[in-house]
Amino acid sequence: MAVRVLIVDDSGFFRRRLSEIFAADPGIEVVGTAANGQEAVDQVPRLKPDVITMDIEMPVMDGISAVRRIMATHPTPILMFSSLTTEGATATFEALEAGAADYLPKRLEDIAADRNVAIRELTARVRLLATRRAPPPPRSPAEALVHELVRAPAARPGGAGRYRVLAIGASTGGPVALQQVLMALPRDFPLPILIVQHMPGTFTGPFAQRLSQMCKVTVKEAADGDVLMPGQALLAPGGKQMLLEQRAGQVLVRIQEPEPGQNYKPSVDVTFTAVARIYPGKALALVLTGMGADGREGARLLKQGGSTVWAQDEKSCVVYGMPAAVAEAGLADQVLPLLSIGPGIAHEVGAWTS
Repeated sequence: MAVRVLIVDDSGFFRRRLSEIFAADPGIEVVGTAANGQEAVDQVPRLKPDVITMDIEMPVMDGISAVRRIMATHPTPILMFSSLTTEGATATFEALEAGAADYLPKRLEDIAADRNVAIRELTARVRLLATRRAPPPPRSPAEALVHELVRAPAARPGGAGRYRVLAIGASTGGPVALQQVLMALPRDFPLPILIVQHMPGTFTGPFAQRLSQMCKVTVKEAADGDVLMPGQALLAPGGKQMLLEQRAGQVLVRIQEPEPGQNYKPSVDVTFTAVARIYPGKALALVLTGMGADGREGARLLKQGGSTVWAQDEKSCVVYGMPAAVAEAGLADQVLPLLSIGPGIAHEVGAWTS
């Protein structure tokens, strides 16, 4: 059965272009179009689309408001289209927090240099989102902690002193998942944190600033030469690779250009491999929601060295790809619902203060 798509954009040209792209895919059917968010809200109950593509800036009702209305009344997977600017990044993060499942650049050339590759990526995202049940908007951090504390895994004996770093990898659905995890960590969190989120280079700086404003731990976009420090999270810059180097008793970040053939920029596997080398047996690694299998081979190296690997469970993932790859390979020590992960980490490393 074809995936039923509702296209929402105030540009008639863009609506026609998307309609033509989807019409060429036998697995996708365009069931309607809307020129603004209010039209989309009105059409969803009647058309019952499997996926909605949504612009952000529109008259009458903007895309973010439309996402909130749709997710409150008829939860549906929503793919946002955004510009690769600081303003576009901020609006995109707001849309994801409102309940949108994923985003792509609005210009095909920003998805991939080859138009055909970009079209394949777009249609693949739409088909994949159609297979996922749209989750409700995330609960507030305070409500999440109250409800999930009792479900956090118990700390293992000796856990508080065995870890020297927390490493996290995420992709589709990751921005909201990372926010939920990091907001559960206390200000005096005893480990440095390394984060790899598949994201364009123009988004990682604003995303790090946004997380830092919301969380007790400090979050910044990683720069070459940064020293790993407890309570600070370093986010890999988009389009680069984040590695590690040990020098004079300190561990430093090394930001490098991707090597030929590396599909993910940044790559969870690349950073996890560096962590396995620098911190053998001393890392707590976490693989969150995301498409594909990035992180599996890095997790394998971490496990071989004696480190601990956790994965997000299928029910709470937007896309159960990366965590599934780790779990199905037998590499996950724990498979946890999203809202249990942050409190679980705090317990595991002896940082829970409530």
